[in-house]
Amino acid sequence: MSEPFPGGDTEPWYRQFWPWFIFSLPACVVVAGLVTVYIAIEGADDLVVDDYYKDGLAINRQLEKEQRAQNMGITAQLSFSSEQVALNVSGPITAGELTLLLSHPMEADRDFSVALRRIAPGSYQAVLPHPVGLHWHWIVEMPPPDSWRLDGSIQASDIGNAAIN
Repeated sequence: MSEPFPGGDTEPWYRQFWPWFIFSLPACVVVAGLVTVYIAIEGADDLVVDDYYKDGLAINRQLEKEQRAQNMGITAQLSFSSEQVALNVSGPITAGELTLLLSHPMEADRDFSVALRRIAPGSYQAVLPHPVGLHWHWIVEMPPPDSWRLDGSIQASDIGNAAIN
């Protein structure tokens, strides 16, 4: 009997270490690339806006509403508990309902809005479907035709009682 390769190994290539070692290096790179793509897609940044032009136009309308609230002398006191929010408004407001939008600073899928219902002159209240935390952004809006807007963010001192101007 003669050897397959003079002076060589008698094992086939797939039973030797070096071919598998050499194949494993590119395979690890492919797996790492697929994991990176998955992380990039699942962890997409919500802060990036797709249509910045329309958002820029909307900012002008928002600034007009904020200016209208300031001109009307509207101020408010906002207080949060774990289950509800209360709003005390001073100024020429007779609406039966206001809108409160609460937005998470990093995750847009956690944003929600509630309808603040008038419970007494200048007092509004709503039940929160989800608890809010520090640094959440809030917007209180009056619907048209007398639309105005107040906004800000929740700080540590705001849980329990927050002043809005």
